[in-house]
Amino acid sequence: MRFALPLLSALLSLCEGDVGDFSPCLSFFYRSRPPTGIVGTPICQRYRNRYHFATLYSRERRSPWFSGYVFTPPQGKRPRGAWKYEPQLANSRADGNMALFPIPPAKLDQNVVESQAVQKDYTNSTYTRGHLNPNQHHNDTIARRATFTLTNIVPQKAQSNEGPWKKLEDRVTKIMQEYCLGESYIVTGVIPYEKDRWLKDEGRVAIPEYLWSAYCCQNHSLDLPNSLNSIFPTFGAIGRNDPNSSQEIVPVNPHQKKEEQGYDVRLMPLPVLEGYLMKRYRKSISIFEQQCSGV
Repeated sequence: MRFALPLLSALLSLCEGDVGDFSPCLSFFYRSRPPTGIVGTPICQRYRNRYHFATLYSRERRSPWFSGYVFTPPQGKRPRGAWKYEPQLANSRADGNMALFPIPPAKLDQNVVESQAVQKDYTNSTYTRGHLNPNQHHNDTIARRATFTLTNIVPQKAQSNEGPWKKLEDRVTKIMQEYCLGESYIVTGVIPYEKDRWLKDEGRVAIPEYLWSAYCCQNHSLDLPNSLNSIFPTFGAIGRNDPNSSQEIVPVNPHQKKEEQGYDVRLMPLPVLEGYLMKRYRKSISIFEQQCSGV
């Protein structure tokens, strides 16, 4: 039997590994170039035989460095997210689709437990499962469900996850819907502690000290309110995940609601964000090609 070339190409693509190479999912990055300067394991996040976003994962820390995706206006209610894992982190020959955690958990392959975060890491911890790529930045139910994989999750304090960081995600949603006329590329990642701290003190899942996010939208409305002129085509933000962190990167607003104090989010131009990343990672870091300049 002969396959038509497009079909054959698609089948070959699905046979390739989705861990270790961003090639199948470069379309989730501006000009098909992932951020540079951070080392990890690339994952093309596939669910139901479709790529939905890309993640750079740290095997040693059992948590992602960043996730990159293309924003689409959300539709409908938040889906019920059944949590998933990445089989290829445990076995390079495994199916490239993310898989549901088994019930009961005892049925989970020990190789999976060793290779990545699993449900029990977060159970009875003092941290929530914090999305880097949030489900609310997608308009397709399947794409939204695909964000519920622990390879897209970091330990995030509830006061951040449900407070200032959620407000940032909501603000980006509003701005992109109203003023971005073309594709908006978003990358969201973490800033680690100077010395790693671990979920449940077990040395398995690393906790970030800060979360950061940046977007790039080249084709945007020229009729922008004065308050938004400075945030196109690109802008960034850093959010606190620890109320006891120093105020060098993100100052604390003493007038913030009591339950949100110490979890502030600071908006900033992309070069300023990259400067803070370079300082903590001790490497030159570039999030978008030519800083989303369009040159």
